[in-house]
Amino acid sequence: MAKKILGFFNKQKQFEQNIMDGGMQYSSFYGDSLRRLKRNKMAMFCACLLGLLVLIAIFAPLIAPYDPNYQDYSAVLGGPCKAHLFGTDEYGRDILSRIIYGSRVSISIGIVAQIIASIVGVALGSLAGYYGGWVDSLISRVMEIFQAFPDLIFAMAIMTFMGKGVLNLFIALGLLTWVRTARMIRGSVIQLKEKEYIEASRACGASTYWIIMKGLVPNCLSTIIVLVTLGIPNAIMYEASLSFLGIGIQPPTPSWGNMISAAQTFISFRPVYSIMPGVAIMITVIAFNIFGDGLRDALDPKLKN
Repeated sequence: MAKKILGFFNKQKQFEQNIMDGGMQYSSFYGDSLRRLKRNKMAMFCACLLGLLVLIAIFAPLIAPYDPNYQDYSAVLGGPCKAHLFGTDEYGRDILSRIIYGSRVSISIGIVAQIIASIVGVALGSLAGYYGGWVDSLISRVMEIFQAFPDLIFAMAIMTFMGKGVLNLFIALGLLTWVRTARMIRGSVIQLKEKEYIEASRACGASTYWIIMKGLVPNCLSTIIVLVTLGIPNAIMYEASLSFLGIGIQPPTPSWGNMISAAQTFISFRPVYSIMPGVAIMITVIAFNIFGDGLRDALDPKLKN
């Protein structure tokens, strides 16, 4: 009997020691997700790359070798050289400097457009999923109307109606991508609203606003994070496409899309002019997509083990 008691205390002591040494740790859902994300080397590499792109965008005035709008007519359409690593455009402006400043436009538009899409999508998706009935039917019909048009044509129509400009571009891209967020949040809310803690909140007299904002939306946070991460590269591509067509960011403001558009005439003898902005778009979009996929896998509870 004494040996059993002694063995029990030894096991208890070993258990406590394991906790102190970090061998057994109690952690949250997001702590576990972060550890799974860190094990995904490619996703972490892309996260570092995106962090570098954000720093380049923030500190563009310190990094860019020239003013992006400075025109040197003695170096028009110059090739890559020591003074201009990527050459110059038809106005003698440094292409590298314009690409660096263009990152500000692309990344900021991607992020702001997804913030707008998330706000609209989460609000309408939560209302549709929680209330159901005619509210759900009405919001679902609105989503079907938005999805009935091809994305780029719909964005072109909005920009044509509202006019050119950065603010209108934010709104157009935000309205373009909110439907996917709303559908995902609606499905999550339909499942969550039948949970016991939501029933308990109703029984305690909690308001609808409190139940949605405190009980339902926080439990959809992982879904929202993944949707935002995967939606930013789509917004960057749409911005580049609209700028390429001449209804997005207007010159002389540097944008990767309008740089590629301006380089069409000179692509036969100055291919670097159009290739380098395209490479910048490709790297940014691929990095966001790979990081978004890794984040989705890390936040998936089914992959916890």
